[in-house]
Amino acid sequence: MSNIEFNNARAIDWAWKVNANDVNSNDAQIKSALMDLTKPVYVAKSATSLGVVNTTAATGDTDVLAFAQKLTPQDLGDDAYKKQHGVKYAYHGGAMANGIASVELVVALGKAGFLCSFGAAGLVPDAVEDAIKRIQAALPNGPYAVNLIHAPAEEALERGAVERFLKLGVKTVEASAYLGLTEHIVWYRLAGLSENSDGSVNIGNKVIAKVSRTEVGRRFMEPAPQKLIDKLLSQGKITPAQAELSKRVPMADDITAEADSGGHTDNRPFLTLLPTIIALRDEVQAQYNFSPALRVGAGGGIGTPESALAAFNMGAAYIVLGSVNQACVEAGASEHTRKLLANVEMADVTMAPAADMFEMGVKLQVVKRGSMFAMRAKKLYELYINYDSIEAIPAEERLKIEKQIFRSNLDDVWAGTEAFFTERDPDMLARAQSSPKRKMALIFRWYLGLSSRWSNTGEKGREMDYQIWAGPSLGAFNSWVKGTYLEDYTRRYAVDVALHMLKGAAYLQRVNQLKLQGVSLTTELAGYRSED
Repeated sequence: MSNIEFNNARAIDWAWKVNANDVNSNDAQIKSALMDLTKPVYVAKSATSLGVVNTTAATGDTDVLAFAQKLTPQDLGDDAYKKQHGVKYAYHGGAMANGIASVELVVALGKAGFLCSFGAAGLVPDAVEDAIKRIQAALPNGPYAVNLIHAPAEEALERGAVERFLKLGVKTVEASAYLGLTEHIVWYRLAGLSENSDGSVNIGNKVIAKVSRTEVGRRFMEPAPQKLIDKLLSQGKITPAQAELSKRVPMADDITAEADSGGHTDNRPFLTLLPTIIALRDEVQAQYNFSPALRVGAGGGIGTPESALAAFNMGAAYIVLGSVNQACVEAGASEHTRKLLANVEMADVTMAPAADMFEMGVKLQVVKRGSMFAMRAKKLYELYINYDSIEAIPAEERLKIEKQIFRSNLDDVWAGTEAFFTERDPDMLARAQSSPKRKMALIFRWYLGLSSRWSNTGEKGREMDYQIWAGPSLGAFNSWVKGTYLEDYTRRYAVDVALHMLKGAAYLQRVNQLKLQGVSLTTELAGYRSED
């Protein structure tokens, strides 16, 4: 076929004309016209063939056969999302725990007009406070968010995080891994409520909630439950006025339908999850008529312009990327890890026990290529299920895990664990000291917790134990950039990657508009590559 063809049976009468001499018909010219996202594209006939032009002419001599509107990265997504968060783009850099979504990542994206969440989960409160202050110094007017992770086994951490957020004036949190609402997330939300002069509710503390289940999504879409409101009132953490205002706002401003992502995930495909969460939002919004209305974004499984466009076309107000950003220069991961991530394929991920919800059997998605973490973590969970204490583990099994996994005597590991939880959560330590089963869980969590830190710091000799969170979207991204400059992980900068993702989505949308009008393009013209 020629580089561009037109199906007359699907012709549309635009009543627009262009000058035949202005029509560009070679591949390079057509690509250039399509890539100029700030101008519309018109398909027309030149003297010898079909081609494109970016402008019409009142006195033109040939008819426009098809048309694609101007569409820039800033045009994608929900305008209300961009306005409320003070950003240019409907693109959110998702939180990655232990500071993988680093200060540098948050600041780089924030300065370019993107919202990004600092990965506070897993860090001690002092480290989180230091990071927030550095972000605030670099982005005094935002935008930025901080992750607030549900910690059912370590409630003190969640409470402490909210205390720091309120003290430091953090205006947006990304709530993740919640199984239901807690008094701490409700406290954060309600403590920022006040009444505007016109009687409307001013929402000072914004919440972006990542959910993969409708029952959890509903909790964040509705007002705070009265039981938790009463508890906070009795503690003096909120005012009666804030309690009353809470009845008029949902618990979150934005709901991210979190599909098959890295880290904590239910492995839901976003093709089914996103429309389900949007339908739930519509049901709740019809009941409460919130103003501003709830928004739903999409995260997990997005690693190419095609998947980004699919999310927007399915109604996502914004998109969230995490795994892809983890391989970027600004991410708080070691060079060894970033290099490994740049070579991950879609099948190179698996599920493994999570450190923060180990006793509950919760799993998260990690890289299996180049690491034995997943296999070793599963072994520890099997031992936890089968035995009631460290002492009950057969001597041969204990020796094996001490040598292969811990590389240390378990008694020494426990001594280090005691010191750690004395500072981090003394109540957790007290419960473990009176329960051999819980003590065993904390010892095993020593390995699960440190393995992610080893990956971030590049701990020498522990490469096969690195716990690296990623979803299959990273493999899709790596496949997409193969053969381009972005294949080199040292050249992956978060803002560049984000703009390519959005530019590619806008480009593909224009191509789709032309296709719907009967225009056929060559494979080269129909696709978007980062080299473009």
